[in-house]
Amino acid sequence: MSVSDHLVNLYRKIPPHVKIVAVSKMMPVDRIMEAYLAGHRLFGENKSQELNTKHPLLPRDIKWHFIGHLQTNKVKYIIPFVEMIESVDSLKLLKEINKEALKSNRIVKCLLQFHIATEETKFGLDLEEAEALLSSPDYAEMRHVSICGVMGMASFTDDIDLVRREFHSLKAVESQLKNRYFSDKPEFCEISMGMTGDYRVAIEEGSTIVRIGTGIFGKV
Repeated sequence: MSVSDHLVNLYRKIPPHVKIVAVSKMMPVDRIMEAYLAGHRLFGENKSQELNTKHPLLPRDIKWHFIGHLQTNKVKYIIPFVEMIESVDSLKLLKEINKEALKSNRIVKCLLQFHIATEETKFGLDLEEAEALLSSPDYAEMRHVSICGVMGMASFTDDIDLVRREFHSLKAVESQLKNRYFSDKPEFCEISMGMTGDYRVAIEEGSTIVRIGTGIFGKV
């Protein structure tokens, strides 16, 4: 199947309220253009250098989500154009995003990344760390970031019940944060969870953003 065929198939399966981030990491520009010419505009990259290289080579109306672990010294390279940073996992990183967004006179959308998987290798906050961040004086002073929700990656496993529990836990975290910190912030409405192998379960558990790579572009 072509990239276009894969997208048409996904559009049929995924409800219209769920955004599809086409994960284009390691994909050449011509493959990304196949998705673009099929009408897709939302793409995700997980390395700042790769994103910074691709951005000027592709149409300006593409919306880029950064979905990988982001080092503070790389923030400045993507802030001028990135639509959303889905992987905020520390106050230090959020402060750097705010600082660089101020320089660009932008308000950058962000998601708080939570560690919901059994694997220790994955990054992310726990609920206590997130509450400390959101209660901090530093966060209270930030004017150039907008926290729009949460992100998480489930365990890489065939145990669908485990994956479902992990997604359910992220939805519960989102609800707690919404009630305590964002009850008057309608922009806090996104739950980014679900990839090619588990997006159906993620949507059943409340996902509003799914990140699909192989399911669109095929295997590298």
